[in-house]
Amino acid sequence: MTHLDTVGPEALRADMVQALHDQDAITSQSLTAAFTAVPRHLFAPDMPLEQAYDLHSIMPVKKDGYGLDISVISAPHLQAVMLEQADIEPGMRVLEIGSGGYNAALIQELVGADGEVTSLDIDRDVIDRARTHLDAAGYGRVKTVVADAESAVVLGHFDRIMVTVSAWDIPPSWISGLTAKGRLVVPLTVCGTTRSVAFDRDGDCLVSRSYRLASFVPMQGEGAVPDRKALLLDGVALQTDNKNVPLNAQALARALEGDRLEVWSWAAYDLPDELDWFLTLNLPAPARLHAAQDVIDSGLMEPSARLGVAALVDDDSIAYRTRRPNKDTGTVGFESGVIAHGPQAEALAAQYVELLQQWATDHQRRGAATIRYVPGAAPSPLPPGTARKRHGYVSVTWA
Repeated sequence: MTHLDTVGPEALRADMVQALHDQDAITSQSLTAAFTAVPRHLFAPDMPLEQAYDLHSIMPVKKDGYGLDISVISAPHLQAVMLEQADIEPGMRVLEIGSGGYNAALIQELVGADGEVTSLDIDRDVIDRARTHLDAAGYGRVKTVVADAESAVVLGHFDRIMVTVSAWDIPPSWISGLTAKGRLVVPLTVCGTTRSVAFDRDGDCLVSRSYRLASFVPMQGEGAVPDRKALLLDGVALQTDNKNVPLNAQALARALEGDRLEVWSWAAYDLPDELDWFLTLNLPAPARLHAAQDVIDSGLMEPSARLGVAALVDDDSIAYRTRRPNKDTGTVGFESGVIAHGPQAEALAAQYVELLQQWATDHQRRGAATIRYVPGAAPSPLPPGTARKRHGYVSVTWA
C-alpha cells in the first residue's frame, strides 16, 4: 500500500490549497475558504484522488470524434488565478460561460447565500453532467442553462462574467450583460496566443486590470475561432486568425528546406510569455509556427517552435524567434535572435529583430501591457498593437 492509498480527499485538498498559496495562485482568504470547502473529486468521480487534487491536472469532461478534449474542468492553479482576477464578493450575481460544475461551486462559495450563480454551456451533455455533480456535492442553488454564449446573455445583468473557454472575440451581449461596474474575465485569443484578461467595463468598451498566461479548449458555436492552418512539412504547421496573412504552404515549405539565416539582436531574452504577447500584437503579418519534437531534434527547427512561436510570414519567406546563451554580451541569461528562411529572409529578420530590441529596451517587465476591447469597426490601416475581431477590435499599449 502506497502513501497515496492511505490519504483521504480532505488531506489532499488541504495540500492543494497550501500549494496554491505557495505559488501565489491564491492570495485571498475568501478563495482559500472556497477551495477548502468544495470537494473537487466529486466532480470527477472516475479520476484518481491524487490526480483530481493535482495543481496542474485538468479533468476531461467530453471529447470529440477525434479524441480531442472539447470540454474539461480546468486545473486548480488556473482556476485560482482567474478567480483572483475576478475578485468576486458576497452577494454578487455571476455568470459562468463554459460549464464543468466545480468552478461554479467555487463561485457559489464566494457569493454566499445572498449571491446568485448561473453556469451556461452550449452542450446539453456537459450541462447535465455538471448538474448531476453540483447536486451531489450540495450546490443545488447553482443555476444551469443550455445556450450558445455568443447571444445568450439575456438573463439580466451580472457583476461578474467568467468565461472558461478560449474566446476569439467578445460579443456585444457580454458587454451589455455587465453591470456598470462589472468585470469580465475571459481567456482572449489573438492569433493562437491566449491570455486570461480581467476586463472592467468602461462605458461601451472594456479595459484590462490584469492578464495572465492561460490555455483552454476553444469556444464552440457562433463564437468559434476563425482559424486558418497550413501544413508546411511533416510535423511543421502554421496557423493564423488573420485573413490577410499569406499561407502559401508550398512556397514556405521550400523556404524551410532551403538556406537558414540567423540574426542575433544583442537584446536580453526574458519573460517569454510577455514577449510572445508583444510580438503577436506587433508583427505586421503574424502567424503561429508549430514543430514536432522529432523535427526539432533533426535540427530543422528551433525548440521555440515546439509549443508554438510567433512568426512573421511573407508569400515565400518566414522568420521566427530563437535564443542562445549570452556568452558574447557578458551578461547572464539568454540573448534573443531570429531564424529566417526564404528570399525575403533578411528583410523579415530585420523587422523581427527591431521588435525584439524594442521589447528589451522599453517593455521588459511583467504586466506592462494595457488591453482594451472596443466594439465596432477597427481603424484602417490597423495601427501597431491592434487586432481586428468580428464585433470590434483589441488595442494593446505597452508602458
